[in-house]
Amino acid sequence: MSEGQGSARTRTVTWRDYREGVAAAKTLSGLEYLKAIVRGEVPGAPIAALMGFTPVEVSEGRAVFEVEPAEYHYNPIGTVHGGLAATLLDSALGCAVHSTLPAGSGYTTLELHVNMVRAISHDTGKLWCTGEVIHVGGRVATAQAKLTDAAGKLYAHGTTTCMLFRPPGAGGRE
Repeated sequence: MSEGQGSARTRTVTWRDYREGVAAAKTLSGLEYLKAIVRGEVPGAPIAALMGFTPVEVSEGRAVFEVEPAEYHYNPIGTVHGGLAATLLDSALGCAVHSTLPAGSGYTTLELHVNMVRAISHDTGKLWCTGEVIHVGGRVATAQAKLTDAAGKLYAHGTTTCMLFRPPGAGGRE
């Protein structure tokens, strides 16, 4: 074997049709929708299947995801790519916001700020990303999240600002 070549690895990713979830989101409140995803009644995001993370807990204004860092998360220098932490933070932050919205509402990330505080590897073990709402207004919401291990050690944290899309007459919290 010449230098730079190693044994190939493969990974198969399977996910459910995202359009089923989109349809459910139009009829359920954000909290009901996210709880249905956690229970497996509605498909989660395909990105979660691709990256190997799952939502495990949701309540109003709070969302928790978990991931087991693996070799397929690695960057070329031998640690987990920062994109895993950023994607987990974005997901937990957005879902925390979504959990406060009425049926038919949506959101999009306007700003995501991520701070990495220590390296992640496959030896790190399972991680949890917990997002919590700071403020929900009529058109804008903010949230904060932390990525920690079982002992509570911090690996990354972040904040978001989201734009809210509400159906006519849905109102909003101020």
